[in-house]
Amino acid sequence: MPYFRKKIKNLIMKRILLIFFLIKITFLSSQNKIIELWDEIPNHIRTNEKELVTNTDIIRIKKVIKPLIEVFLPAKQNAIGTAVLICPGGGYEHLSYDWEGTDIAKWFNSKGIAAFVLKYRLPNSNSVKVSYKAPLQDTQRAMRIIRNNSKKWNINKDRIGVMGFSAGGHLASTLGTQFNKPNDFNEIEIDKVSAKPNFLILIYPVISMKKNITHIGSKNNLLRLNPTNSKIIEFSNELQVNKLTPRTFLLHSQDDKVVPVENSLLFYKSLRKHNIASEMNLYSYGGHGYSFAIGMGHLQNWPERLHQWIISLYK
Repeated sequence: MPYFRKKIKNLIMKRILLIFFLIKITFLSSQNKIIELWDEIPNHIRTNEKELVTNTDIIRIKKVIKPLIEVFLPAKQNAIGTAVLICPGGGYEHLSYDWEGTDIAKWFNSKGIAAFVLKYRLPNSNSVKVSYKAPLQDTQRAMRIIRNNSKKWNINKDRIGVMGFSAGGHLASTLGTQFNKPNDFNEIEIDKVSAKPNFLILIYPVISMKKNITHIGSKNNLLRLNPTNSKIIEFSNELQVNKLTPRTFLLHSQDDKVVPVENSLLFYKSLRKHNIASEMNLYSYGGHGYSFAIGMGHLQNWPERLHQWIISLYK
């Protein structure tokens, strides 16, 4: 009997140690996966507002209080040195966090591309002072953090792009055209790092704030009701393209009733005007907000078109 008791005791201890080891490994593997953007958040008001997360068909996040990036890295042996900062959509009202964020990041990892999902502040939050400043401030800082840590994450600092879906596409195109907008807060060393993306990926993007072209919900959330004409022009990104705007991949469906295809057409026209080599993919169907478009015929091939385009940038 003592022999069996000792054996059982040893077995229990081994299991406890194994559980402890697995917990420790899980903890270690999760370290540095979430990075808060700010020590002191600019353009911020302290309120009792709480962040809201719902998980039904997709994960939706509202009232973002602490902006951050979630880091997704491929295995070192698979890494090709390219990275993408992902801005989920949601009309500047919420973030479609997995649908247009973490699921996309995992796909990029399968191609050897590092990905960073941005949980950016939403302009309709009571904790934001000036609505239209917060999303761009967060995106600029996220790009600077990625570039500043590029060696650690096996990334070439000159191969970091930004991707956005719908309203996230507006944010990505704002970074692409206004990456050097000066800060109006106390800068620290990292704010000297370039926030310029090396390429843009705009998926059924909101581009313009102009009447009959924009997505009215995104416009109202970002600029509030009755914005000045100067603010409409400032955030109509087809008007902000210049010779420094990065190469761009555009995807849109012609039957999009939420964000008219004219948004992508106008941006592409501006890119051509400034001789910026880009690619536009138009589909006759698909509507709006389809993420990978799984089960939607040949539309679901768009991610592979994107992958080939990214590869072509650095041949």
